[in-house]
Amino acid sequence: MLKIYNTLSRDKQTFTPIEPNKVQMYVCGMTVYDFCHLGHARVMVVFDMVSRWFRTSNYEVTYVRNITDIDDKIIKRANENKESIGDLTQRFIDAMDDDSAKLGIIRPDIEPRATAYINGMIKMIAALIEKGHAYAADNGDVFYSVRSFADYGKLSGKSLEDLRAGERVEIDTFKKDPMDFVLWKSVKPNEPKWDSPWGAGRPGWHIECSVMSAAHLGAHFDIHGGGQDLQFPHHENEIAQSEAVHSCQMANYWMHNGFVRVDDEKMSKSLGNFFTIREVLKKYDAEVVRFFILRAHYRSPLNYSDQHLDDAKSALKRLYTALRYYDVTDSEIDWTHPQAARFKVAMDDDFNTPEAMAVLFDLANEVNKTKSLDVASLLKRLGKVIGLLQREPNAFLQGFNSAADSHTSSNSIEDYEIQVEELLAKRIQAKKSKNFAEADRIRKHLADEGIILEDTPQGTTWRRD
Repeated sequence: MLKIYNTLSRDKQTFTPIEPNKVQMYVCGMTVYDFCHLGHARVMVVFDMVSRWFRTSNYEVTYVRNITDIDDKIIKRANENKESIGDLTQRFIDAMDDDSAKLGIIRPDIEPRATAYINGMIKMIAALIEKGHAYAADNGDVFYSVRSFADYGKLSGKSLEDLRAGERVEIDTFKKDPMDFVLWKSVKPNEPKWDSPWGAGRPGWHIECSVMSAAHLGAHFDIHGGGQDLQFPHHENEIAQSEAVHSCQMANYWMHNGFVRVDDEKMSKSLGNFFTIREVLKKYDAEVVRFFILRAHYRSPLNYSDQHLDDAKSALKRLYTALRYYDVTDSEIDWTHPQAARFKVAMDDDFNTPEAMAVLFDLANEVNKTKSLDVASLLKRLGKVIGLLQREPNAFLQGFNSAADSHTSSNSIEDYEIQVEELLAKRIQAKKSKNFAEADRIRKHLADEGIILEDTPQGTTWRRD
């Protein structure tokens, strides 16, 4: 039975879908004013893994991940760049799609953009005012009245008294209570605007997800996910908005992935340790980055460093090395196989990818010992379940399919491969002629170039170090 750690209840719970064999999942996506960073990569990879496992478990999945394309940061960046908001956001949406494709992420079923749901936001805000949960201020803003919602704080575990005493409290003379948050912002100079019953303006951030989730999944759905940083205030505010309007529980299970840290410090632009996905992919293969993310449990902190990425690269090489001599065809997994059953138990235990990966390494060791095609096939098929090990092994091991080499032209890659193969042919001829000194010289020359040779009964193969 699949169990999920539910942030709302603060324990693992058996997953029981609202509709049998169906999963409805909403995940908070990106605010598209810049390139995606490692924190975004973790959200994308984690919930891609979650949706893959549900589908592997024969659930019909509807996976919605929104795009925030109107926001203070977006407006500021567009004005700085002297470009339209539409041009800015589309550019970074395209970049996000490119990054996620490299990371092996299957696109969500639905990717709603906030600006397409303004009318729905206005209707929800009007309903909140009518129900006494929101009010229009004298300056044209509309605020949510936090104290009108008795369950406020149930997700984060924060009390209103604690919040009021904390640094997060925003001082605004137009609010009735410092804890109230904005639903509609009155028009400002050089900002986009929409007409509303309270005057021209634009929506606040939190309201968009309440509207988009309900539009595609209904008022009550199975899973709401996102990064741990969204637990408060964003997800707390979503609950307050949605449940006040619809008078029912918003989501049954709340999932949050852990923070990304850099050399044991929280990733932050102010600390200068902030990395975009494409910066990392200049140094490391995209599958290595995916492997690195999944090697840690999704709820635990993820510590980024070159050493950890190098370790991930070496570990993934071991798996591909075990597969390199086997022509594996895709087929159904036999879940009665002891290692497959162990993999399933791990994934059903709150998506325990570290334990699932331990199964992959045990299978790799078994392949190396037994030379079994069946075991190699199981290794590759289980890897596919979490989006790994689907490339031709020698292509990965030789390193020419990596994002880190994407700056190299296909012609130069082909030329390099030809040069290596020519040297291998010369080495083979030298060994046939018993000129072992020349054969050793060629091996050493290739090793100096980062090329590792492996002599096997089937012939000599090579890979990049």
